[in-house]
Amino acid sequence: MTGVNVNGQTPDASIPNMGEIFREAGYVTAWAGKWHLPESYPQEPISGFEYLEVPEGTKFRLGSDTDGPVADEAIKFLQRKHNKPFLLGVSLHNPHDICWWVRQKPVKQADMQRFPPLPANFDIDKDEPEFITTCRQRTYYGPENIYTKNWDDDQWRAYLYQYYRYTEQVDHEIGRILAVLRRQQLQERTLIILTSDHGEGMAAHHWIVKLMLYEEPATVPLIVSWKGVTPAGRQDSTHLVSGLDVLPTMCDYAGVPIRNDFEGVSLRPLIENAGLAGRDFVVTELQPDTKKPEMKARMLRTQRYKYIAFSEGRNPQMLFDLAVDPGETRNLAGQASMKGELERHRLLLRHWIRQTNDQFEVPT
Repeated sequence: MTGVNVNGQTPDASIPNMGEIFREAGYVTAWAGKWHLPESYPQEPISGFEYLEVPEGTKFRLGSDTDGPVADEAIKFLQRKHNKPFLLGVSLHNPHDICWWVRQKPVKQADMQRFPPLPANFDIDKDEPEFITTCRQRTYYGPENIYTKNWDDDQWRAYLYQYYRYTEQVDHEIGRILAVLRRQQLQERTLIILTSDHGEGMAAHHWIVKLMLYEEPATVPLIVSWKGVTPAGRQDSTHLVSGLDVLPTMCDYAGVPIRNDFEGVSLRPLIENAGLAGRDFVVTELQPDTKKPEMKARMLRTQRYKYIAFSEGRNPQMLFDLAVDPGETRNLAGQASMKGELERHRLLLRHWIRQTNDQFEVPT
């Protein structure tokens, strides 16, 4: 979508955003909550959307400040009389607040029985790529990892406990919104999509928050639900999908033409027929350092394997067999027996780079 400033680049105003596309198709479009860039909670109108502003005087730092008021505004929108189809975006904040909790030198709570256990992939690989080690030491953007240097196991468990509490908080607000959708008898006429912009380190590899390509920070939830239309309760852990697929999927279900310049594809065929093959791979980009734009990484995920390439540093490649090592604890990039699989993934990434005019260079 336009309106999102990526790596300091100005969005192309000639490309319509989600609201503009749906408004052109005759939908009433509204947005509540974070827009994120260039400012988290805009004071100016958002092109293509009616921006549902929270009440004056609301703080704008933590999800505990904003998620309740944002949900309130979304509920007010749903309670309106709707004579036309609508698109409502509700951008809630939590569990993002975990980054502030980490920085505030948190103390361990007394009842350790309530704290979750550490993950099986908690330890740092002794041959960790230098790129990741450098990111652990950054102090000016995404610096949360430096706050964990002196944490003991109990403090890590306290962090996991708090993250789950923030997740519960946002789940409560989502539940309030869905309850009103049902009361307004809109549930059987509304496509609901739940997703996120990034995951969380969750103590895997001693990692905190986002800005890395391990499964925990790179994988996000994607729930597509329309009562009576989409299969109820089905989980799909087979097909590879991307956040780029969200908008084409919305357009497909809403009867809005899917533009030729969409990078993603509609997931409706896979939702309706789980036997379809789907994609061969997906790619994720990472540029984690605001002062060093030359620091980049790319992840290419196929059905079984995951290949990560870094732009610099010692050990610039990782290859994981997620079928037998879902915790990504054994880097296979240097094993002679995996040379063929490594080269296959490198070639797929190079092909994607040519197709997308990416400026990334795969390590040699």
